[in-house]
Amino acid sequence: MPNQKLENLLNLSLEVTPRERSRSLELEIGYIPEERSWELIVKYSGNLDKVREMGVQVEEMRNEYAILIVPESLIDQVSALPQIEFVEKPKRLFFAVNRAKSASCINILQEPPENLTGRGVLVAVIDSGIDYFHEDFRNPNGTTRIGALWDQTLGRVFTGEEINEALETGNRVDARNLVPSVDGSGHGTSVAGIAAGNGRESDGAYRGVAYESEILAVKLGAAAKDGFPRTTELMRAVDFVVGRAVEMEMPLAVNISFGNTYGSHDGTGLLETFLDDIGNYGRTTIVVGSGNEGAASGHLSGTFPVMGSGGSSGVGAQNRGEVRVELSVAPFESGMNVQLWKAYSDQFTVSLETPSGERLGPLSERLGPVRYQYRKTQVLIYHGKPGPFSVAQEIYFDFVPDEGNYVESGIWAFILTPQRIVQGRFDFWLPSSAVLNFSTLFLGSTPDTTLTIPSSASKVITVGAYNSATNSYADFSGRGFTRLTDQVKPDLCAPGVGLMAPGNGGGYRSVTGTSFAAPVVTGSVALLMQWGIVNGNDPFLYDAVIIGLS
Repeated sequence: MPNQKLENLLNLSLEVTPRERSRSLELEIGYIPEERSWELIVKYSGNLDKVREMGVQVEEMRNEYAILIVPESLIDQVSALPQIEFVEKPKRLFFAVNRAKSASCINILQEPPENLTGRGVLVAVIDSGIDYFHEDFRNPNGTTRIGALWDQTLGRVFTGEEINEALETGNRVDARNLVPSVDGSGHGTSVAGIAAGNGRESDGAYRGVAYESEILAVKLGAAAKDGFPRTTELMRAVDFVVGRAVEMEMPLAVNISFGNTYGSHDGTGLLETFLDDIGNYGRTTIVVGSGNEGAASGHLSGTFPVMGSGGSSGVGAQNRGEVRVELSVAPFESGMNVQLWKAYSDQFTVSLETPSGERLGPLSERLGPVRYQYRKTQVLIYHGKPGPFSVAQEIYFDFVPDEGNYVESGIWAFILTPQRIVQGRFDFWLPSSAVLNFSTLFLGSTPDTTLTIPSSASKVITVGAYNSATNSYADFSGRGFTRLTDQVKPDLCAPGVGLMAPGNGGGYRSVTGTSFAAPVVTGSVALLMQWGIVNGNDPFLYDAVIIGLS
């Protein structure tokens, strides 16, 4: 029987065979095969002494969150402890200036009488790393502006003094012998430059927003198999920078330009609530990009008429109240999954129509995973139960091709047949477009509620992107209500098309995406904190106050 203290995806991962799990796009994330253990996120109360007594590795976060390494055989025993409230597995995260500053009215604040530069405020960039050798992250005397660099892939925190010693070598090769941290993609370097680069390499032409802020940089670790960081690495990083800011007694602006599409999108996942809670520590404000899924056709929503009220569903063709949702699967798709989220009070059956017209189902709710084989593709279906923090129910579909093959391409259809409808809304989500072929998408998709997680958290500043050249919203930018709530996101938009930012190895490059709109706001938050907290105009200008201003 499914364990209701475990999220749906973790329950399914534990119930399928190891072979099925290894071929899935999502199910094996968090599994440590050599130890037959799982990396898990828990929300708990009290203390975790009894967990430690079981031999479980415990890494406590702030506000009663923790990351555990649990042998698979002990997961049920650990979750049964009264101290454990809920358990989730990690998910993968995906990447999601001069003109930007002018369009955002920042330039005028950096002139007399305000002269806001970010001085006295920490800017934390949690990303793919930072090119610490780049001139934009160095003071006029050549020393570093980076107070600490935690490279999770190396398992080391490099201090400002160590970075200065590396810079004194005078060349990148020798510097890396002392501080071997590199930004492989350049994404984090560009994000950091927009938020807090000083434009030193461009004589100020491409100067970032909070150009005198001290920088905390975290290079997120990545599992070797998929190359993407996970939500557990992000939680560790946020816990680290908040703790460092509290120790230094400095205000902190945190930038997160990563996200994923897995979850109910109602702000109740453990990563989202963790960010909401940790924002209460110190003088902290967290900024998150809304993601680039707005035009990816990876979301589709609709409504059934409430029984007896009449009306129409607004999506798909109907037959005696049926709704048809069509999914185009591109050739050469190595694996994919589909989430269907609904209110637990709504009852409807789901059938799956294959590209050849064969109908599988109806898929009645039952214990454990249901398996269907269509040609060389196995479809795993799993009905979840609501957790303690949300009334949403998930039906999860995992399309797993046979070894050496691909998911059967063509038009797949989900046929929804209502039985008893109370609320009526349903939402489908695909994985991030970063891991799918371009033509794998929902036909008749819905661009709203395309926020990536954790930008759906209620107490972070969620940032969308617009094109400052045309003064128009960027179609790729995630947006919409958080699911089943009245909260509208993003909270605000910033320039995110064609920004100039520092590049790996020196120089500058043009960048586009909400990943780069977010640091415009992060830098702006640092300026507000300088004006309010450092300059004494408003000592409470952080977290909820700044969110209210946005």
